[in-house]
Amino acid sequence: GDIVLLTKPVTLTEGDRVTLTTDVPVATDGTSKPEKLLYAVSLPPVHGQIEHINYPGVPISSYSRLDVVAQKVSNVHGNSHGAGKESLR
Repeated sequence: GDIVLLTKPVTLTEGDRVTLTTDVPVATDGTSKPEKLLYAVSLPPVHGQIEHINYPGVPISSYSRLDVVAQKVSNVHGNSHGAGKESLR
């Protein structure tokens, strides 16, 4: 089926951590099993990383819809000086 991905922009500043929720991102693949969706991080954040909360400090390249529903995935902005703001889309 068709895949639809809708996102709300999230802006982080140096040192921020934002837990991904079902509002960011929202996806559907046209099946009746959204819990089986798997998100791949094709373009990682420039100043930080996507992490599973059980493994802080370790970047991940994919996560499941169930991880998002359970609020187990965060976008963490790096603490590098001069990094400024970054938007997750």
